Amino acid sequence: MTKPDFVLLVSCVDRKGIVAAVASSIASQDCNIVESAQFGDAESGRFFMRVTFAGPAGMTTESFGRGFGPVAAAFELEWQVHDLAVKQRALVMVSRGGHCLNDLLYRTATGYLPMEVTSVVSNHEVWRRRVEHEGIPYHCLPVTPENKAAQEEKLLALIAEQRVDLIILARYMQVLSDAACRALEGRVINIHHSSLPAFKGARPYHRAWERGVKLVGATAHYVTPDLDEGPIIAQDVSTVDHADTVDDLIAEGQETESRVLTRAVKAHCEHRVMLNGQRTVVFR
Repeated sequence: MTKPDFVLLVSCVDRKGIVAAVASSIASQDCNIVESAQFGDAESGRFFMRVTFAGPAGMTTESFGRGFGPVAAAFELEWQVHDLAVKQRALVMVSRGGHCLNDLLYRTATGYLPMEVTSVVSNHEVWRRRVEHEGIPYHCLPVTPENKAAQEEKLLALIAEQRVDLIILARYMQVLSDAACRALEGRVINIHHSSLPAFKGARPYHRAWERGVKLVGATAHYVTPDLDEGPIIAQDVSTVDHADTVDDLIAEGQETESRVLTRAVKAHCEHRVMLNGQRTVVFR
């Protein structure tokens, strides 16, 4: 199978002829389509398309864009083209719980996640040794009510300095300010357990066990100023039963959180996620 060089994302008001026009434009630039997926949303009236393609020697995203411009203008397309050889630059944030962090580091090291971890930022020192063992810079920015704004400024400076494409909140237990959420819109992915909103705050798995829950799960979503209510990218659940202890629930919940966050990050890094209002279109 031909290996694709680029991925094209397209969204617009749904109308006839979009797929044919996009395919013709790609072919006219001596490119070969490897994979194509599309979705027309009857509710919003919008059309979404993801195309991977192989290009001729010397093609760049800029040169493709110049050739694609007339079709984009004719159909009033919102579009992006990405070079698949360029990995996403990701900054990971973590507090004391390291299960998601460990999974992300392993999946990145094995090549499963097409990203480069530029650094790890934490409000605790707990994971410095683990992270630096991987040769990744570790920045500890302790947060208090008094220094929260100043520490967030340092965080934003690191993001700019490292040319970060994606920020991953891998069980980072601090809330980003509304201003930071807006500045980083579409670039921050968070993970939280499925016991929200029933069991908010501390020790959610303990309270879930006390209520005899039979499912534990997790939700990965983009971060917005509305806490834990951003567009959902991935979700999953695992079953538990009456014989499971609190520790069993915690272990199962952490495994599910790790799995769901990695799935969401992979979809984002492979340019499979498109925003559709408050929802997402996630191409497989």
